[in-house]
Amino acid sequence: MTFCLPRRLVAEALGTALLLAVVVGSGIMGESLAGGNTAIALLGNTIATGAILVVLILIFGPISGAHFNPAVTLAFVMRGELEKRIALFYVLVQVAGGLAGMLVAHAMFAEPLLQVSEKLRTGPAQWFAESVATFGLVATILGCVRFRAEAVPFAVGLYITAGYWFTASTSFANPAVTIARSFTDTFSGIRPLDAPAFIIAQLVGAAAATLLFGWLLVPKKTAAAQTADPAAEQAAE
Repeated sequence: MTFCLPRRLVAEALGTALLLAVVVGSGIMGESLAGGNTAIALLGNTIATGAILVVLILIFGPISGAHFNPAVTLAFVMRGELEKRIALFYVLVQVAGGLAGMLVAHAMFAEPLLQVSEKLRTGPAQWFAESVATFGLVATILGCVRFRAEAVPFAVGLYITAGYWFTASTSFANPAVTIARSFTDTFSGIRPLDAPAFIIAQLVGAAAATLLFGWLLVPKKTAAAQTADPAAEQAAE
C-alpha cells in the first residue's frame, strides 16, 4: 500500500516528535535519578532511545519509511529512491517534529519550555565521531534493506544503542535531533554554536556511506549476471 504525501509527512513529523520526547525526556529522568553518576544517566538515556526507535520504525515504517532523520532522507535521495521535492518536505517536518517533541519533554518534566543549551560538544574528535556514527547508521539501514528488510527496526535500535557508547559524541547521527537538542539545556543538550559542525559531519558520513554501499551492495540483476555460467551463455549463442 502506498500512502499519500500528507499521511507520510504526518508520520515523519509524529515519529520524530516522539523520538525527541524520548531522547530529551529520558535524559532528564536519567539525570534526576542517577545521583550525579553520569554513566547511569547515559545508560538510561541509551536504553530508552534504542527501544523507542524499534517501536517507531515498526509503526511508521510502512507509512513513510520512518526516516525521522534528514541524513537518512539524503541517502535515499542520492540513491534515486525519493524525489527531491518530497525530501525537502520530509526534512522540514522532521525538524519541526523534533522541536515539538523537545517541547513535549520539557512540559512533561515541568522544565521551562524555551531553553538554549549551554552544553559544550565540540572538537575534531567529536566531529569525526558524528561522521562515523552517521556512516554506520546509514550502512545499517542500507544493508538491512538490501538483505533483511524486516530487521531494520531492530538493527537501527541496536546500532544507536551501541553508538551512544562507542562514539565520543554519543552518536546524535541526525541533523533534526541535533537542532532540537540545541534548544534543551538538559542532559541531552548541545550548544547551538556547536550544532552546525555536528550537522555537517553527519551529512558527510551519510553521503560517504551511501556512495560506498551503493557500490558494495551489488543490485540483484548485476550480481546474477556476474555469477552466470559463461559456458552456458556460449551454448545459448
